[in-house]
Parts: sequence; C-alpha cells; structure tokens
Amino acid sequence: MSNDFLTKPVQSIKTIGPRRAAILQKAGIFTVKDLLYHFPRRYEDRTRLREAGACAHGETATLRGTVLTAQAIRPKRGLTVTKLALHDGLGVFYAVWFNQPYIKKNIPIGTKLYVTGKIERGFGAVQVMVEEYELDDGGESLSAGRLVPLYPLAGQLNQRLLRAIVKFALDELGGHTGDFLPEKLLRKFSLPLFREALATIHYPGNAEDAARARKRFIFEELFLYQFSLALCRREIARREKAHRYLPEGKMTIAFLESLPYRLTAEQAKVWREISRDMESRFPMHRLLQGDVGSGKTVVSVLALLKAVESGLQGVLMAPTEILAEQHYYGMKSVLAPLGVEVALLTGGMRKKEKEELLERVSDGKVAVLVGTHALLQESVRFNKLGMTVVDEQHRFGVRQRAAFRSKGCWPDTLVMTATPIPRTLALTLYGDLDVSVIGELPPGRQPVKTYAVPHRLLARVYNLIREQVSQGRQAFIVCPLVEESEKVDLQAAVELAENLAAGEFRKWRVGLLHGRMKPFEKEDVMTSFRQGETKILVSTTVIEVGVDAPNATVMVILDADRFGLAQLHQLRGRVGRSAYQSYCVLVAGPKTEEGRARLKAMTRTTDGFALAEEDLRLRGPGEFYGTRQSGLPEFKIADLLADWKILQAAREEALAWISADPHLQRPESKVLLDEAKTRFNMGSGFTL
Repeated sequence: MSNDFLTKPVQSIKTIGPRRAAILQKAGIFTVKDLLYHFPRRYEDRTRLREAGACAHGETATLRGTVLTAQAIRPKRGLTVTKLALHDGLGVFYAVWFNQPYIKKNIPIGTKLYVTGKIERGFGAVQVMVEEYELDDGGESLSAGRLVPLYPLAGQLNQRLLRAIVKFALDELGGHTGDFLPEKLLRKFSLPLFREALATIHYPGNAEDAARARKRFIFEELFLYQFSLALCRREIARREKAHRYLPEGKMTIAFLESLPYRLTAEQAKVWREISRDMESRFPMHRLLQGDVGSGKTVVSVLALLKAVESGLQGVLMAPTEILAEQHYYGMKSVLAPLGVEVALLTGGMRKKEKEELLERVSDGKVAVLVGTHALLQESVRFNKLGMTVVDEQHRFGVRQRAAFRSKGCWPDTLVMTATPIPRTLALTLYGDLDVSVIGELPPGRQPVKTYAVPHRLLARVYNLIREQVSQGRQAFIVCPLVEESEKVDLQAAVELAENLAAGEFRKWRVGLLHGRMKPFEKEDVMTSFRQGETKILVSTTVIEVGVDAPNATVMVILDADRFGLAQLHQLRGRVGRSAYQSYCVLVAGPKTEEGRARLKAMTRTTDGFALAEEDLRLRGPGEFYGTRQSGLPEFKIADLLADWKILQAAREEALAWISADPHLQRPESKVLLDEAKTRFNMGSGFTL
C-alpha cells in the first residue's frame, strides 16, 4: 500500500486551509492518516427521517423541511434566538438556535434543510432545539438518513466540520487499495480490506458493517503492537550474552541458611526458572508475578547474589526514591554481612558524593547498585553489569526496561510488580517477557479478615487496636494523601497522631511517618516500629515505604474510598505476615458506586489476582495504570478489556508470524515492520 497520500499534511486535503489545519492540529491531527484514524466513538441512528407531527415531546429526532420564514430576536441582553419556520410536506415546524445570529443570514428562504435536535411541543407547535443542521443540496447527506458518526472532539472542532473533512479525505484516498495486513490474516478473521474498512468505519451502511470495520482496526492495532513485542523477544533470543554465571556458591547458600524459613515450593520453582534462564546463553527477560507478601524480593536477592558470585554487578531500579531507599536498606541488611557492597544512587545526591559513587561503580567495587531512573543516565557506567532487577509498579514501559542495553551490554532482566497484573494488561505491558508466578503465600499465614465500616464506628475500631496491642501486637493507621491537598492531609495526619498519643492510645508510643520526612527520620521511625518500641504507626506513606513488621496485626485505612483497589490490597498486605490472625478495617463513607464496589471487593476476597481484574473492570486500562507513566500504548480504537479475545488472537498470530519468518524476509514482513516502527517506535534494529 502506498503511504504517500496518508503521510501528507492534513492541509493537503481540499477545503483545509491554515485556519482549519490549526484547529485539527490542536486535536492531534497532523497528517491524512491521523485524520482517517480519528475513529468515531459511536454512531447515532438517523436512518429514519421523522415527520414533525409524529414526534413526541423530549425525544431527539432528525427532520427535513424547506425554509418558509426566518427571524432573529433578542429577548434579553446577551441572548439571541434565531427561529426558522420549515415545511416538511405535511405541516410546519420551527428550528431554533441560541446565540447564533448568523444562521438567519446563512440560510435563505427556500433552502431545503436537515435539522437534528430535541423536540419541544407546546401551544400547538413543534419546535426543534437544533444540535446539528445540514443543507439538503440533493446529494448524499452526511448527517441524516443514515448511521451518523459521532467523533471525539477537542478545541474548536465540531461534528459537521469533521464529517465533511473525513469525506473529502476518503474521496481523495481513491485508489489506495493496498493493505499492510497480510492477506492470510484478512481471510482467516474475515476482515475487510484497508480502503473498504476506512470508508465503512466512518460511513457504515448498517450496524453490522460498522462492527466488522471496527474489528478490522482493533485487530490491526493489537496485532501490530504484539508484532512489535514479538520482535523484542526475537531480538533477545538471538543476542548471545557476553557474561556467564557460576552455579550456586557459598554466598547463596549462606543467604538461604540465614532466612528464618525455607523457600516455599512456588518460590523454589520460580528460582529454578530464573536460575536456568541466567545460565542460558541468551539474556533473560522475565516478569515475576506474585501476590503481596508472596516472597518476590527474596527471589530477586538470589538473582543478584548469583550475579555477584559470578564476578558480575547487579542493579535494582525502583520507580520512586522512597522505594529505592527501602530496597537499599533491605538489600544492605542481608548482603553486607556476606561482604557484598550495596550502594544507593538518587537524583538528590551531592555532586562530589555522586562522582565518588560512580567511580566505585565503574571500577567494579560496588557489587549491587540501587536507584531510580537516574541509573539510566549516561554518566552511569558499569564495570561488568550482569543482572538488572526492575521493581516495576507499572511505571516503566518496554523502552525504559530496555534502556540498559544502550550501555553496550545485554544484561539479564527480572521485572517485579508490587501487586498482580490482570492478564489482559500482562499481555500488553509485558508481552516481551516470559512470566513466572509465585502462586502461594508462605505457610502458616491466616487470611486477613477485612471489614468496611462507617466513620461513626471508629470507636469500635480503636477498641480492636487496643485489644491487639494489649496482646503484644502492633497496628497501622493510614491517612490518605493526595497531591491536590497534600498540606491539608499532612496536617490531618500530624493532628491525628498527636490526638491519639494524648488520648485513645496514651499508654503506648504512637509514631508518625510521612513523605516529607528526611530519609534518616523515616528509618528511625521504621526501626522503632520494627523493634516493637512504637506500637501504633500513623502514616500517609506506608504503601510506598513498605514497612515489613510481622508483629503488626491491624491495618486501619481512613477514607478508604480515596484509594484504588491495588493500593488497598498493597496496604492490607502489610499485615498477615505471621501466624497471628490479622485484621484490615476500611473506614469510609463512599459517595460513588465505584467506591462502594471497591470496598465490597476488598471484603469479599484476599486474592490479589482477582482484585486486579476487578480494578481493571471498574476503572478501565487508561486510568488503571495511567497511560503515559506506565508505558501502556495509547490505543486509538482497541479496548483491552472489551477486546480481550481479539488481543489473544493477535498475540498468537504475531508470535506465529515471527516464528515462521524470524529474519523478516517476506515482503509482507517488511511492510509490517515499517508500520510497526511508525506506530510504536520499534523495529528490526531494536533501538528501544
């Protein structure tokens, strides 16, 4: 298919001058292809033209008539009402516009007109409050007598203008009838050709045709993305790594013996998978899934230790400085006794301190480096990087995960997520990775009992805390913290901690943890809590700081409806880490149906995988992760939830295609590669 016309600026379409081009560009439409891929969000059935006399009050209808009279009046300052009288062949009706005085001038008496809007009946007359109108010039109507496309709009764009421009573009597209989707796939899934599908999705003859055209573009989008991910997998599979790993050594054995428990069967299975990948000739590229508290971190430490014992360096990259600090302290506590130097790199380090650290990293003296995306800076050079662990939390995309390769090496990569990922998004965000799942929690743990209670029962919640602390246990109380009202929320947390320390829990030490504390202050608070000196911890940031205190048995979350399901589940995972019965109390008065649904889901199950699916269902993929920060592509038409079956089929076909033509020798493969590069910035050079 020739892309010449499609890649032209949108201004090359007739009727589009500089002013209209500027309006389109503000809506993200720069080329002809951008315009034609600006798909309708839905259709309105206007196939049946109505007679004014047969319309009911309050309904929306499309009428056709000939203009008899026109008047514009100003009943009050700032309001102009334009009213045209039209005859539809059976009787008179009135079309009404507000604050559009030019209508009277632009539509002369005798003009034939289509009008669409809400019907108002009264005093024996029928009026249409006009939402759209179109002149009836005897040709094909774009807004009446058919299924009419309704497009997403931005800025000064309106439906009438967009429909007309799209029609001009389709007419000019003319003989561009080629297709970048292979004929074999079009036949297999009964998909229309590119040119036919474009014409149909914008101007369908009926609902079935519209659905068929939409399916074509949904499959196309998902197939091309999965094709791109399959290219990533292929590139990894054919790159032999320069480094090699030794079998388990003394450090690994010493670390395993130092643990207060044996690895679970699932942890051991996953560690075998990872170890096997690391000893392979090709770079590992694996996702480690597991519920909160399933022991993913222990497995990642084993992977880093294996690298260190083989004379290699390891990296752990976290999405925030708070999480990076948490990992640093955790890693240091278990690796330093084994003689492994662990260092932390953050954006806030002093210049001299940073330079000294980077020198130790490039000399190979630092064995494990922990940090944020600052690790990807050009100034960070490793002596012999072998292993990268990415604590994902859904914030790094394919491009960020691949960034270490630009440093001239192909390290093994292990990606961990804080909470389970729905299978639809796992295929999309992590389709370039193999997957390992820790499907069980360590033995001896009881499921956390979860309750949702209104604010008026807070006294009972405090009784539960008193009861547990009296038995030697500890408790968390979490206050919500959102950026828009950070100061207000922080003050509320400070006041709550002070009031509880002076009142309800004056017999015990009450601690406070929040994001504005300096790292050493946070560490002091966490140490006091871990050692059992602080009995009750009020926090705004437990979810990020990740305090691991097995003695804690109560998690109280205030205004729980302000948290997402993944956050709530992550918080609940801070208790239930011992043999003692633990409790999670969600204190809230949800004002929305979605808020109520989240709390209900939390009380119904402790299964993180089930909750992840529910969270995706409630919020949709875009809001679930936040498209830009997650690396999730901004699909133009595909809906990962609704189009799950098409996603599966697209993935299978993409993997099969690359498997059958790994070197992209077929002409169709080259066309697919060009299209994938254009859409997702991926290609045979694997320059992510």
